[in-house]
Amino acid sequence: MEAVRSHYTDLRLTAHELACLRGDRLVFDDVSFSVKGGEVTTLVGPNGVGKTTLLRALGGLLRAHAGTVTLETGAHDDRPRRVHCHFLGPQDALKSAMTVSENLVFWQHYLGDGAASKEALNEALETLGLVDLADIPAGFLSTGQRRRAGLARLVAVHRPIWLLDEPTLGLDVASRQILADLLLQHVAVGGIALVATHADLGLGPVRELRLGLEATA
Repeated sequence: MEAVRSHYTDLRLTAHELACLRGDRLVFDDVSFSVKGGEVTTLVGPNGVGKTTLLRALGGLLRAHAGTVTLETGAHDDRPRRVHCHFLGPQDALKSAMTVSENLVFWQHYLGDGAASKEALNEALETLGLVDLADIPAGFLSTGQRRRAGLARLVAVHRPIWLLDEPTLGLDVASRQILADLLLQHVAVGGIALVATHADLGLGPVRELRLGLEATA
């Protein structure tokens, strides 16, 4: 797949004694672990334990109450951590009045330093089975089609760290296989994938980080 042509080297994302609040309530504290490029790690735990909050903190989308998150990229790069990360939540983040292609071009500009690659756009549409839906407004898509259109951002904009929150929701068996293939291809070139999920990703044995229980670090 062309989207994984860039090889990432020496990636490592580390959380040290991390604590986060939701309002005034402590969601979790003293969370420490390290994930390196080339592996899929699943984030598991009961509902409400803070999996989404942790993913957002790792991606630099919210400020931790305590502790630190560091990213090693193997190269001098002083850009904020969030520009290296794809965070995808259960919401598809699509503008209903815009077509599938227009939505992806928007995300290319927003996430890709203002650049919109036609090649990456076409690849995203093809990989996620959206070619025939490219000119359809997102508001007319089925739940599964919307989910695939949301996941297409992973291909349309290349980022080395994927932080995915329940990415299998709304996907049929064939679409789950597409997601599994994307994850395997991403980590095969040294990318990091941290996935909060209650579902089997279809990848076989993967490393687990258990939140709310004893963490496997």
